[in-house]
Amino acid sequence: MNKLLFAATCAVALAAAPALAADYEAGKKKAAEVCAACHGEDGTKPLTPETPILAGQYADYLAHSLEAYKKGARQNPLMSPMAQPLTDEEIRNLALYYSRQKALQVKY
Repeated sequence: MNKLLFAATCAVALAAAPALAADYEAGKKKAAEVCAACHGEDGTKPLTPETPILAGQYADYLAHSLEAYKKGARQNPLMSPMAQPLTDEEIRNLALYYSRQKALQVKY
């Protein structure tokens, strides 16, 4: 019974893995097109002190935040309309890209 449960668990994990995959280069490209104007080229130099530094954040946190903006669970007059057109794949790609950037300390 334990072997059967283990095999089923592995099968589910392997089936879910492609859905969680993200493309770093696609995230980098989308970030340059959409996010860089406010968050900086690599997410380290935001336009204003109120704009979050995205570089170095956990990918899960970034994806969850973008999904919340997209669905309206989290409201922000700038971020909500930016997140709404993003696909789930674009959200995963952006989250991966920013999570791999090294955060810098910004002084204003």
